[in-house]
Amino acid sequence: MTTALGIAAVTATLRSLLSEGLVEHNLSGVLGSTATVSVLPPDRVVPQNGTEASQLNLFLHRVSANTGWRNEGLPSRDASGRNRLSNAPLALDLHYLLSAYSAGDLHAEILLGYAMQWLHESPLLTRGMIRQALTPAPLPGTPLERALFDSGLADQVELIKITPEHLDTEEMSKLWTATQSHLRPTAAYRATVVLIEVSEPVRSALPVLTRGGVDPSSGRERGVSVEPSLEPAIPTLEAVSPPGGQIVARLGETIDLTGHHLDGTGRTVLLGNDRFESELSLPALATGGAALVQFSIPLADAANYPVGVYRVGMSVLRPGESATRSSNRLAMTLAPQITGLPLNVVRAGDGSASFTINFHPALRAGQSVVLVLGQQEYAPQAFTAPTTSLDFVIEDAPVSPPPPPGQPPGHLARLRIDGIDSPLIDRTAVPPTFLNQRVVIT
Repeated sequence: MTTALGIAAVTATLRSLLSEGLVEHNLSGVLGSTATVSVLPPDRVVPQNGTEASQLNLFLHRVSANTGWRNEGLPSRDASGRNRLSNAPLALDLHYLLSAYSAGDLHAEILLGYAMQWLHESPLLTRGMIRQALTPAPLPGTPLERALFDSGLADQVELIKITPEHLDTEEMSKLWTATQSHLRPTAAYRATVVLIEVSEPVRSALPVLTRGGVDPSSGRERGVSVEPSLEPAIPTLEAVSPPGGQIVARLGETIDLTGHHLDGTGRTVLLGNDRFESELSLPALATGGAALVQFSIPLADAANYPVGVYRVGMSVLRPGESATRSSNRLAMTLAPQITGLPLNVVRAGDGSASFTINFHPALRAGQSVVLVLGQQEYAPQAFTAPTTSLDFVIEDAPVSPPPPPGQPPGHLARLRIDGIDSPLIDRTAVPPTFLNQRVVIT
């Protein structure tokens, strides 16, 4: 593969080959003047004084994605976006305009004819041609010349092929109008394909040692086993179910992972948090079977599990196997939990209410937080993260309204961290009711 200098390296190689062609065919002797090759935009070829020298101009007017290589090497990163799996190539086709300039009669036609014949006879840029064209002369050359030589164009897996392109009158007219220059005898060519690739470390899988256990009678590896079932014979999670029908999980609760082929030894629950770039594991509880794994995040480990969205999976050594298998990952939301509610607060003489909200897990630096009382949000006082308590001062605090019949008084309270609310609904009741998570202001 080549570096980002591959585009310039192709143009420099073509310019060198065209210059060699002019010398080989003695065009300077035929025209009676020196003929050169430039790589300028058409509006800069003719100088300000309007005197045209005999020259060929190679202009890169368009770059397009190569259709044959555009899907090669995808994806280049894993699901988390952190680990690079491959250096996917950027495959490009280069589109050129080859134009002839001269002030002499028929000189432009002669130049273009010889250039087209040369490209027709050399439709492939071999590795030797590229190295020869890009080798600085004299050595060591300028920094630009050395950079083009080190671009790796000669070593890429695909050779550069030069093919004529057809541009109709309308397309040609638009190109010359866009460049704000006068039309000259021109031929269009395409150079394909330039493979630009970075050289970054990637994550590579280890080679396979065996295809299953060895059959003692035949001495052969077991290979692929076939099970007559629509379910894949690998550990698969289908749902994450916090207790009480809640849609969020809390510390200290028993959480169910349901699926199939979850039985075995050494069952471990895997919890990944992409925001905090953590990958933690917990031993599964002893309960459950092939369709159920249960686990709980201990309150003692609250410091390791901030509020957020986790990718939950599990690993297990299945019966009759010698290697641990990992399941797919599902999303689980870990919510904050307010402790010490209901809370009674008495307003001060100026009508303000001051109180402290305790919760877990701890609020980390960079996380946003508000307290929602009823339908109104309130920001906390200044704090230092991490913290498990926040102070609130509410100016002109609203007095708790009289509760509906059969309901306790107070404002329903929710702590919202990074947009995730502490649970407020008792989903086991029919119909659902609010939990007694209230702040009573009197």
